[in-house]
Amino acid sequence: MDLIDHVRTVPDFPVPGILFYDVASLLEQPEVWRSVLDRLAAHLRAWEPEVIAGIESRGFLLAAPLAERLGVPMMMVRKAGKLPGETLRFEYDLEYGTDSIEIQTSALGACQRVAIVDDLLATGGTLAASVALCRQAGADVVGCGVIIELPFLNGREKVAAPLVSLMTPHDG
Repeated sequence: MDLIDHVRTVPDFPVPGILFYDVASLLEQPEVWRSVLDRLAAHLRAWEPEVIAGIESRGFLLAAPLAERLGVPMMMVRKAGKLPGETLRFEYDLEYGTDSIEIQTSALGACQRVAIVDDLLATGGTLAASVALCRQAGADVVGCGVIIELPFLNGREKVAAPLVSLMTPHDG
């Protein structure tokens, strides 16, 4: 099954000139979604993670079922100010400004093996920041998995960890 054939594209969203890859269309097709999870689980299982981290918000859709399949905990990487309790924050540069993400300090132990998942890799800023944040917490980032990678944006070059993507657009 060629997964990219099941991804709906939306021209000019969220702004003119952008072709948006809507992974929600994968969720609407149980057999396709199962294939996505099976394929990512196989890659992650090889890395032997002890925790699966999902990046807000679509990464949560992957992280929860993958963690359950692998029998490990799931943790959330969220925008600053969204998690209760004590958090660890990482600030990173955007094209025009900065942003920050957080994890709960109780979610990840020192030297724990973590795999990070998200729906799409574009410029790589958020995924690279998530890797750095987990390492700041003392974790061993064993790999990252995404459903779609837009290779023409060179995001992979920013991610300092093994990376697997399930598909790339035919026109990218």
